[in-house]
Amino acid sequence: MRDFQQVILLGNLTRDPELRYTPGGQPVSSMSVATNRSWVDGTGERKDAVEYHDVVIWGKMAELSSQFLTKGRKVLVVGRLQTRSWEGQDGAKRQKTEIVATDINFVDRPKEGRPQATKEVDKKIAEAVTEEEINIDDIPF
Repeated sequence: MRDFQQVILLGNLTRDPELRYTPGGQPVSSMSVATNRSWVDGTGERKDAVEYHDVVIWGKMAELSSQFLTKGRKVLVVGRLQTRSWEGQDGAKRQKTEIVATDINFVDRPKEGRPQATKEVDKKIAEAVTEEEINIDDIPF
């Protein structure tokens, strides 16, 4: 049996997507999504927790997301987990696990004054979702 890995998040953007380009001209965008969880503990007290998830988006979908998404928007992210390692400027080994998005869906409407995501934009994003071979060394952040 083949292994399977898929992440599905529904949450709010904690900051505007940050669009960059690799030295080879490939668009790549990063953003952070917060997800909330509530439960009642054994004493009957309501508890809340927030998790923050780093998301990386490649290609045309990165450009469209940075154009239409802003801090506070609710998004549905589908992707896979990827962990990368590097050595910091101080010589310490660092590691980061992030979600590489394969699909982004705009769940809510944008605030006034911002472009509104339409079926046409959703179609562009769907067309932009392709499995591309990404070189981890090309990531500019």
